[in-house]
Amino acid sequence: MRLVFAGTPAAAVPTLRRLAAEHEVVAVVTRPDAPLGRKRILTPSPVAQEADALGIGVIKAARLDEEATGRIAALRPELGVIVAYGGLVREPLLSTPEHGWINLHFSLLPAWRGAAPVQRALIAGDAELGATVFQLVPALDAGDVHAMRVFPVAEDATADDALASLADDGAGLTAEAIAAIADGTARPAPQQGEPTHAAKLDLSDGLLEWTEPADGVFARYRGVTSEPGAHTTIDGAALKIRELARAQDADPLPPGELRGAKGGVLVGTGTRPLLLVRVQPAGKPAMAAADWYRGLRVPDGASVRLGAAEAPNAGRAAR
Repeated sequence: MRLVFAGTPAAAVPTLRRLAAEHEVVAVVTRPDAPLGRKRILTPSPVAQEADALGIGVIKAARLDEEATGRIAALRPELGVIVAYGGLVREPLLSTPEHGWINLHFSLLPAWRGAAPVQRALIAGDAELGATVFQLVPALDAGDVHAMRVFPVAEDATADDALASLADDGAGLTAEAIAAIADGTARPAPQQGEPTHAAKLDLSDGLLEWTEPADGVFARYRGVTSEPGAHTTIDGAALKIRELARAQDADPLPPGELRGAKGGVLVGTGTRPLLLVRVQPAGKPAMAAADWYRGLRVPDGASVRLGAAEAPNAGRAAR
């Protein structure tokens, strides 16, 4: 088929690569170059870089406006495929390809319609993750389903890990859906169940509340890693949590209280402790949590508590 592909992040690259090997991708639509790194250097999106490597023409557009619509229509695509482009497809572009547009979405629709389905599913503690290929319609992620599949994800996988896994598996699912459209056997079906919404994350979503149960704290850490990132405070200063793990056979600790342990630093929660493995103090590079904790020079008998401004001795111990 003659396809136009729209996508932006790394999670969209496996699908582009798969479709380019099986079909004629006449153009790739992606977001404009964005400033990255400390020097804020304008950098093409991962999808733009892959399209360039594949020799496919790229349309960079912040919005799929009249100009973008005209450029796409001139290529006479039979089907549009979108994976995490980061913008809405509206009429008349929605109806421009003969078979419309299909979307690979990283959730089991209608669960987690919206911008951050994997992250919100992990934060909510969902037992299953998956991907859905559906027909794009004007309403958000509400179209009929071409293909859906539950994919296994490790129980300690972060959002980055889960997205990488789902991106690889979703490429095959999308290819199967397109094959059915091409040979006329596609029978998309309405979504079943109560929709939930996956709003885009912001920095506040990464704040870990140590008074919550350990499972809830760990679920939030998984869902916000690496973006926007898990964080807490110590003595009023920010502390990023780069790696957190479940602790084995640890005695209870008050919420937020720290104790040195093998392989890291135990931190108390509303139930059982978790294990800090890597942290990043404000203004410093990421480091092993055990090294960071030794640097606090906690006096004998004193305690240090994360995320609690009123914690006794926290100021003295942290300096």
